[in-house]
Amino acid sequence: MNTPQAGIFALGTASHAYLEFDVLDQRRGATLVSTISALREPRTTIGGVNLVVGFRPELWSQVAPDHAPVGVHGFNTGLLGPDGFGMPATQHDAVLWLSGSAYDVLFDVAHEAITAVRELASVAEETSSWAYRHDRDLTGFIDGSENPSLIDAADAALIPEGQPGERGSVLLLQKWKHETTAWECLPIDQQERIMGRRKLDGVELDEKPSDSHVASTDQDQFGKIFRRNMPYGTVTDHGTMFVGFSADQRRLSTMLESMVGLRTGVRDALTRYTRPISGAYYFVPSTEGLRRSRQNASSPVDRPDSE
Repeated sequence: MNTPQAGIFALGTASHAYLEFDVLDQRRGATLVSTISALREPRTTIGGVNLVVGFRPELWSQVAPDHAPVGVHGFNTGLLGPDGFGMPATQHDAVLWLSGSAYDVLFDVAHEAITAVRELASVAEETSSWAYRHDRDLTGFIDGSENPSLIDAADAALIPEGQPGERGSVLLLQKWKHETTAWECLPIDQQERIMGRRKLDGVELDEKPSDSHVASTDQDQFGKIFRRNMPYGTVTDHGTMFVGFSADQRRLSTMLESMVGLRTGVRDALTRYTRPISGAYYFVPSTEGLRRSRQNASSPVDRPDSE
């Protein structure tokens, strides 16, 4: 049985960092995958840091076709709703997500990782995140209130055994910038109608507006996912890193379509106060898949200039 990357489920970490990479030479894609996969042996931590690695689905399919889920694709085209609200596509080739108890250790591990791949890839995006009031995002609401428990999280996040890419996961990574001044001008009862939940305890409202965030992202309708969202940024420029894992990419893509209004014609009310400024899908292989990618380092994806 294949084993998932344990950092997906390592709750309780206060500091996070996300590094997204672009390969410098497309002919060296397999080498990049192999190098990133070898940054640590497939075990839970290095020096107190959880490290999760993922790859652009098309790149992973080239390098490890026998361990690639069917039909999974990158965030290659942005979404545009009927009123002009959109979600950008900012797909990169690889992602490293590090989490731990303190940022100093993350800094050192991130620096070592960047150094290890500097001849193969550039850092396209770097974001640091941190816990806010235990489990709240910067709107003041509890985040991830619909998350499954750890007992059920694997069913939501991991591709089932016997399927291509088994025990891997599809990751949706988005950075959402908050319009905090406009949000804080709203009375709490209006914020609650926009969210569809009470602010104090996260309990869903008995009568949720149809454009509320809860209604627009109803997991009972679209399917369960496992979220590891975190706040990011500074006092003057901040928001939420959406980190969503799913056994089925369609659960994630359908939620996004719903949020921009492509399914009902009505966009998620919360998107009037927070907007996505990035968007990428990554396949997060099992630890056995990472081993195979290192064995396949001489894949035809890497071609010498003479060929």
